[in-house]
Amino acid sequence: MKKQHLKNPVFLISASVISILVVIGAILPGRFGAVAQRLFLFTTTNFGWFYLIAVFAIILFLIGISISKYGRIRLGGENEKPEFPFFTWIGMLFSTGFGAGLVFWGVAEPMSHFFETPFASMEGQTETAARVAMGYSFFHWGISQWSVFAIVGLAIAFMQFRKRESGLISKSMEPITGNKKVVKTSIDSLAVIATVMGVATSVGLGVLQIHGGLSAVFDVSSAIWVQIAIIAVIFIAYTASATTGLNKGIRYLSNLNLALCFLLLIFVFLMGPTVFILNAFTLGLGDYITNFIQYSLRLEPYVGGTWVRDWTIFYWAWAISWSPFVGAFVARVSRGRTIREFIAGVMVVPPAIACFWIATFGGTALYKDLNENAGIAEAVNNDITVALFQVFDSLPMSFIMSVLAILLIFTFLITSADSASYILASMTTKGSLVPPTYKKIVWGVLMSGIAAVLLIAGGLDALQTASLVAAVPFTVILLIMLASIFKMLKKELIPISRKDIRRYERIEKLAEKEKSKKKD
Repeated sequence: MKKQHLKNPVFLISASVISILVVIGAILPGRFGAVAQRLFLFTTTNFGWFYLIAVFAIILFLIGISISKYGRIRLGGENEKPEFPFFTWIGMLFSTGFGAGLVFWGVAEPMSHFFETPFASMEGQTETAARVAMGYSFFHWGISQWSVFAIVGLAIAFMQFRKRESGLISKSMEPITGNKKVVKTSIDSLAVIATVMGVATSVGLGVLQIHGGLSAVFDVSSAIWVQIAIIAVIFIAYTASATTGLNKGIRYLSNLNLALCFLLLIFVFLMGPTVFILNAFTLGLGDYITNFIQYSLRLEPYVGGTWVRDWTIFYWAWAISWSPFVGAFVARVSRGRTIREFIAGVMVVPPAIACFWIATFGGTALYKDLNENAGIAEAVNNDITVALFQVFDSLPMSFIMSVLAILLIFTFLITSADSASYILASMTTKGSLVPPTYKKIVWGVLMSGIAAVLLIAGGLDALQTASLVAAVPFTVILLIMLASIFKMLKKELIPISRKDIRRYERIEKLAEKEKSKKKD
């Protein structure tokens, strides 16, 4: 059985490419970082517009599908019930899709926009800058990111649970790309490589924040070897979790993550400026909705700035690069739900939680700077990894909360890496729902290796570059996938809605009454 897995061309190609990158990065970290930076500038300069239009088109498509008759189609058998309870399902979505990224940027992003505003004409560290910072942060963590995860998840879930086919990216594109082995192998290999780069970005960001937290709370050395040691510990932890399977390790860790999230969220909400947080959340939602189209398609061709490239385009590329992983995992845990339930759950609930998280943590930081001159924005500008811990320093029980936050980031990283190793192993074993453990470990080693190499080669800049470069070709795949989904849905029998059933029942009753009258 193992020989068959080793002969899988997708596994051999993608594992070889990642292994080569790890070796080159380890031997020549400076050169590796320089090349990555040039690729970063090339892709963002020439393809930023493509990311923006692609993500906006995906959002429109998903909204259209959800409100159409196709929304009634179930991702599974007609009478199949959801595999996981709603709370567990949301916990899995949240842990895998956002994870450590939201904990990292929940304070860092609004404070970064507050210090250096999204618009060159706007003065930083003012009330206006604070409002724009909150609205833009909501935008970056709202439905746009999750639309990318949703389109991949919908395609895979439809093929896997509705059509009873393999859950491969290439399989979901067959209606458009055909059944040629070379094309399918290329698509799946690219999906695996993009996933590894995207997950490595997330793991690297989490490691940077854990390191920042350890330095702030326990005065741990700032040397790079500490980050490598953190990666090693995470690898050991998620390798142990990976051996327990989806229904144990990932499920329990997801519930733990959600519980820790809510504990920290409730604490900051109650101990921080509660009314200000609620006001900021409400106003932020209004600004997000009002500016949604403008922000979605905003570029800077006339002023020559780099802000959109460094933020919006980075976020979209990051989401696209690890969408094969998140999408596949979202599909795996969404069996039995209708397309309408799936899209609503994926595109509304996690983004709503994320926005409230940002309003609570980012709002507290903004309040402290505006009203108490806490200097959090300046501290974040000097070292972005300490953003969350700066907020805790301004609240009671800062030491305990900081330790819990480090634990949360750690468990988030384990969950993401565990989920990713499972999905990557599945993608390289022809979509198997029970991939072999040794493949999970192989991908765990390679993900850890590329994350370590990127941290050594250039830290945060190198991490951002990796996700951007990997995302360019996969954006094309997403658009082809969109057309493929529509083509498949058009051939499906649409379940009768409850409204139609009730209407037919009324018609039958009226018909029976008419028959009774005629008999009389």
